[in-house]
Amino acid sequence: MENKKELRTWLDDMKLDHPLVIAGPCSAETEEQVLKIAHELKDTDVTVFRAGVWKPRTRPGGFEGVGAVALPWLKKVKEQTGLLTAVEVANVAHVKLALEADVDILWLGARTTVNPFAVQEVADALEGTDKIVLIKNPINPDLALWLGGVERLYKANIKNLGVIHRGFSSYKKTRYRNVPQWQLPIELKRQFPDLPIINDPSHICGNRTGIQEISQIALDLNFEGLMIETHITPDDAWSDAAQQITPARLVEIMNDLKVRKPKAEGETLDQLQQLRAEIDVIDNHIIDTLAERMKVAAQIGEVKKSKNISVLQDARWGEILQNMVAVGEKSGLSQEFIESVFKAIHQESINKQEEIVTSK
Repeated sequence: MENKKELRTWLDDMKLDHPLVIAGPCSAETEEQVLKIAHELKDTDVTVFRAGVWKPRTRPGGFEGVGAVALPWLKKVKEQTGLLTAVEVANVAHVKLALEADVDILWLGARTTVNPFAVQEVADALEGTDKIVLIKNPINPDLALWLGGVERLYKANIKNLGVIHRGFSSYKKTRYRNVPQWQLPIELKRQFPDLPIINDPSHICGNRTGIQEISQIALDLNFEGLMIETHITPDDAWSDAAQQITPARLVEIMNDLKVRKPKAEGETLDQLQQLRAEIDVIDNHIIDTLAERMKVAAQIGEVKKSKNISVLQDARWGEILQNMVAVGEKSGLSQEFIESVFKAIHQESINKQEEIVTSK
C-alpha cells in the first residue's frame, strides 16, 4: 500500500476494553440454530457474530451452505442482540447480497485470497464501501500473495481493512489442520502495524482441544482479536464439527486467556533491555558463524566443479539433518525448529555451490 498511514483505525472506534472476539457457527444451518447461538453469545465478550452462508468445499457433494436464505437470519441477530454480523464472500454475487442485507463485516476466505483474479473482482464490487473487510491468509504460505490481496482492496478505496490469520496448508502431517507459520503474520504486522490481525484458532487447530493454546499465543503476539467457531451442539454441526466449541466453553476460554501489557516499564524494561542486548550479541555471532559456513560451502562448490560432481548429495544431506536434529533435541530444541533452520541453511549452501559449478 502506498500510504500505510491512511488506514482507518476502525478497531479503535469500537472502543473495546478487550481483544475483538468474533464468534458463531462455521455454517448457518437453520434460523433457530443461528438465533439460539447469538442469544447465548450476546452477554459475553463477543462483539461480532459470524456464520458461514456460502461454504466452498474442496470436493463437490458436501454441504456448501444454505445460501442467501440465511442473510435475513443475520439481520434478526443484529436486531435482537445488538451484535455486529460477519460473513465470508467469494464472488460479486455474494458481495451484492451481503451489502443489501447490511452485513457489517465481510471476509475473503483462504481459497479466494489465493486467486488474484477473484480478489480483484470482489474488490471492484466493494469499491468505496465503508464496511469492514477482512482478508484471510492464502492457503499456501506466501506473504506477498496475502499482502497483494490487501493492496487490491485498499486500491478499491476500502480503508476499513484487516486480516485473518488462519494458518497454512502443509504436505506434511502435523498436529495442526493448518500450520500457524507465526513468522508470516509477525512480518505482516512489522510492515503494517496499523493493520489489525485477527487470529482464527479454529482453522489452525482443526479440533477444539488446541483453541485456547493458539488463542493465547496470538494474544501474546499482540494480535487484535480472535475468530472462534461456536455452536450450540458442535458434534452435530453440518460442517467442521471437530473444531467448534459451545458458547459456554468460549466463555471459559475468554476468562482464562491473559492479555499482556503491550509495553514494559520501569525495572521490567531495564531487565528486558539487558536481555535484549545479550540477544543482539548472540545474533551477531550467529551471522558471523553462518558467513563462515557459507565460505566453506563455497570451497566445497569449487571442489565439486573441478571434479565434475553434482551439487546435491542426498546421503550427506540426510546425515547432516539427522545429526543436527539429535544434537538439537539434547539442547531442548524441537525437531521442527531444527529442520526448518537447517533446511534454510542447506538451501543457501546449495544456491552458492550451484552458482560456482555453473559459472564459466
